Amino acid sequence: MPRPIQSSATLRGVKYEIRGQLAHRAHELEKRGYEIISLNIGNPGLFGFRTPETMRLAMIENLGHAEPYCHQKGIFPAREAIVMQQQERGIRGISVEDVFIGNGVSELIDLSLRALLNRGDEVLVPSPDYPLWSAAVALNGGVVRYYDCAVERDFQPSAAEIEASIGPRTKAIVIINPNNPSGAVYDEATLREITQVAEKNSIVVLADEIYDQMVYDDAKFVPLATLVENTVCLTFSGLSKIYRACGYRVGWCVFSGQLERAADFMHGMELLASLRLCSNVPGQWAVQTALGGYQSIQPLVQPGGRLYQSRQTVIERVVDSPYLSLHAPMGAMYAFIRIDERCSRQLDDRAFALRLLEEQHVLVAPGSSFNTPYTDHFRITTLPDPQTLHVVFDRMNLILEKAA
Repeated sequence: MPRPIQSSATLRGVKYEIRGQLAHRAHELEKRGYEIISLNIGNPGLFGFRTPETMRLAMIENLGHAEPYCHQKGIFPAREAIVMQQQERGIRGISVEDVFIGNGVSELIDLSLRALLNRGDEVLVPSPDYPLWSAAVALNGGVVRYYDCAVERDFQPSAAEIEASIGPRTKAIVIINPNNPSGAVYDEATLREITQVAEKNSIVVLADEIYDQMVYDDAKFVPLATLVENTVCLTFSGLSKIYRACGYRVGWCVFSGQLERAADFMHGMELLASLRLCSNVPGQWAVQTALGGYQSIQPLVQPGGRLYQSRQTVIERVVDSPYLSLHAPMGAMYAFIRIDERCSRQLDDRAFALRLLEEQHVLVAPGSSFNTPYTDHFRITTLPDPQTLHVVFDRMNLILEKAA
């Protein structure tokens, strides 16, 4: 009998459990007729959020220009709009030649790491992290070294601990701000300290800022590239979250800082971009309108706005629960919730998530899916309306009461 065909050994240790076994089980339950409340993915369109109409019209009006391949880095109007946004934020010395547009930030993370890493090079990644970063490092021959964004520090990183993690093979550091999954927003002093460590050790800064305008209360987003001068910085962002256009698959990566040092790196990334010809062209025609027009995210994240009120509901329900605790998320669209020790001794994060799905038909992501050393957290998206969130927490409490 022929031997089974095995998957590549490079996939060993690679995980993306946000769409993993629990999500597969949820799909099976849906096929059997159960209604699942899926809180495992930050997908605004599934919760009634619409892409701004002006962006849709920009795509429609330019469909005739979207049929051929475009330049491997992206169409000029979109890249020009991205440069203008970066310049308005105080980032100098960049041009359209320093911008790459991809099929979402996900593709650009992969391309940039493939262009940067040699086998065995190390990348500093936060814990908890967005697991695509860990997976992409491993898939491109790198080694992940986690730096702790400790619960006790409200998930803030420590520049001193980061510096202590740097070794002779350290090539880059990933900063996710606002953070997914914790919702932490890093202040300027912290970012400046991390930047100084990166510059001192001549390592590349990879700034994942896909949630850049999604901040709450008195939190302030500081673009990392405004602080980086003496090393190379790559800023990643896109249309998916702020502009509620996940399905358009439009992300971008902007090189800044010591660009002369990055010439060969950028050439390698352009070569990889050329091999895939170009990214989705119709969605790129929405970029100029998105960045240059009315920023409709602002009323959503302010008091009374849909995102703000849903986040507030999560905070209030956690406060009211004897079984849960939470550092209030100051950015992004997630809450990283801790299970009380009375319950977590009986139910770790995976067991809790499975029981919640099987018995109450609510899908969440176990905290350890985000590469944490602890197993007493879980992540939910805060996108549902408050009424749905009340239902979710009522169902959670039924599971936790049994475990307490």
